[in-house]
Amino acid sequence: MLRQYELVERVKAYEPDADEAVLNRAYVYTVQKHGTQKRASGDPYFSHPVEVAGLMTELRLDLETIVTALLHDTVEDTLATIEEIEGLFGPDIARLVDGVTKLSKIETLTDNERAAENLRKFFLAMSEDLRVLLVKLADRLHNMRTLHFIKSAEKRLRIARETMDIYAPLAERVGMYEYMREMQLLAFEQLEPEAYKTIARRLAQIREQEGGQVDAIALAIKQSLAEAGLRVEVSGREKHPYSIWKKMEERHVSFEQITDIMAFRVLTETPADCYRALGILHTTWQMIPGRFKDYISTPKANGYRSLHTALIYENSMRMEVQIRTREMHRTNEFGLAAHWAYKQGERPDGQVGWLRDLIEIVDASHDAEELLEHTRLAIYQDRIFAFTPKGALHQLPKGATPVDFAYAVHTDLGNSAVGAKINGRHMPLRTTLSTGDVVEIIRSRSSSPQLSWLGFVVTGKARASIRRAVRQKERQEVAAIGRKLFDEIASRLPSRIGKKAIADATKRLNLGGEEELMAAIGSAKLTDRDVMEALVPGSAKGLADPEDWPQQARAISIKGLTPGLAFHLADCCHPVPGDRIVGLMQPGLGVEVHSIDCMSLVNGTDVDWLDLSWGESSTGAVGRIRVVLYNRPGTLAEATGIFAGNRANIVHLTMGNRDELFGTYEVDLEVSDLAHLTRIVSSLRASDAVAEAERL
Repeated sequence: MLRQYELVERVKAYEPDADEAVLNRAYVYTVQKHGTQKRASGDPYFSHPVEVAGLMTELRLDLETIVTALLHDTVEDTLATIEEIEGLFGPDIARLVDGVTKLSKIETLTDNERAAENLRKFFLAMSEDLRVLLVKLADRLHNMRTLHFIKSAEKRLRIARETMDIYAPLAERVGMYEYMREMQLLAFEQLEPEAYKTIARRLAQIREQEGGQVDAIALAIKQSLAEAGLRVEVSGREKHPYSIWKKMEERHVSFEQITDIMAFRVLTETPADCYRALGILHTTWQMIPGRFKDYISTPKANGYRSLHTALIYENSMRMEVQIRTREMHRTNEFGLAAHWAYKQGERPDGQVGWLRDLIEIVDASHDAEELLEHTRLAIYQDRIFAFTPKGALHQLPKGATPVDFAYAVHTDLGNSAVGAKINGRHMPLRTTLSTGDVVEIIRSRSSSPQLSWLGFVVTGKARASIRRAVRQKERQEVAAIGRKLFDEIASRLPSRIGKKAIADATKRLNLGGEEELMAAIGSAKLTDRDVMEALVPGSAKGLADPEDWPQQARAISIKGLTPGLAFHLADCCHPVPGDRIVGLMQPGLGVEVHSIDCMSLVNGTDVDWLDLSWGESSTGAVGRIRVVLYNRPGTLAEATGIFAGNRANIVHLTMGNRDELFGTYEVDLEVSDLAHLTRIVSSLRASDAVAEAERL
């Protein structure tokens, strides 16, 4: 563990003007607050924040970040408060500590709602200051280094999975490849112990057998480049076990079939030297087609720059070679942390684009499950490069489609996309893009996102935007139904309803405005009585409850009943005048009137049956129908128009299943008789908006 004076010396070495008193105060504060707390290893707990601060000094980060690292666990694990930290160390450090604490809370929560809310707060904090993420990554890296001390196997697996799914991809997105590789390796050891041991053992065997071959190849590369007048550093290494295992999984091959286990790195003085070195290596050894990548001319989103190629060495041995300048190498290994510029109030350019996408995802996600899903999609690392017709470069995950590309350019472009040209050819929107593709999006202002797109898009931003647009479209359709129902309700009131009455009604109902009122009516969240009372208080007094309206509001008589005997129409079959009917004598409840075809009669019953028929003056009852509509804009409104055109009042509407193609609804309608209901069903079946319609 770093001692207090050693930490101060490290910071002073690259920041001579750093406030030593603040650093000492933070060191003492964390030691005092953590007191006698112990880690699973048996070490004093304060050794952990001190080591995290040490990792920050290796990145040569500013004093505020070092102090934040020292304090990052005090609020979470001690009686310290953000207010106390702000009083002692200032608002900036308190804000950073609070941001790190928010992400730390996610690790201990299993409830997705709370986990998503903390993740939401963390991304917002990170968008304001990326140092929050840098401290958290160092915190996680040190915890992974000591993970083996935790006795609970279940806890070790949970932490390792979380590291692999969230923290390693985040480290990659900010270009901290050194952190990413070590996290992946340590997590892999816990998640796949047998695979880890097997690959590590095979690598050890190769190391013993090759007898210094890595050093010999590195020397051969260096000599070849030196003869051409290039001053370079060359180093060789084996790929780590997780990288090999991942390649085995992706390619479905065995360890013996992985030929490029060794990788070499060439460090040059200038970018021009990188391309000269590449040419020399390609003329000295045979290159493997399709394995060359130029990340210098087209850097990754996190700022990574390098040339990648693969060569065939003697004895048909394959090897990977990375060529970069020394400055590129430092940036590549430690990403945005390597060129932090907070003293000048600058922000590293690489963070802006993907952070903006993350914040848009936070805003668009409807619930916890969506937020967690979209965030994971947004931080995964495998990328391809595609261009707009004007040459603007966009980086996307592997498997991305033109729809993903459109949303990467702008949300409005994605929302209005109807087609795409890839390299000048019209292609389906679900086509998978490849690196180098030129993509032109064909758009229409009258178009809107389709739910079916969710079946092939791969980016979190596209998925979140599509879901938000579809929800908005559904809300508009429901509101259109609500407006028709509202007009019918308003017609029953004693006075004409104006804008002021509607505004007052929304306040009484605690709704956000007129559109929200219409949506609530259309989705049956409000009864007719609720709406009438909100519009004109007292107007619904004396009215029966809604479920009793059909019987009291209409002239229904039944033949075959003892005079004065109570009856009610069964809810299971909703008989209407014109149906053949039968009565079931329910002791103490009167007679329940059923259609003769009602399925509930099939099971039999011990009660007395009565042979009934409708009275000559009987008109009006509630009939129930099932309507399957095509899932496209305006179909609900068209169905509502059919009801209105047939002078049928909607008593109740329920949305059932809804998928990419269809939406199913059950509707209770006030109709005069069976012929009226049959005419409505026939009208529905004749509509292009309706896939199926039947009486229930």
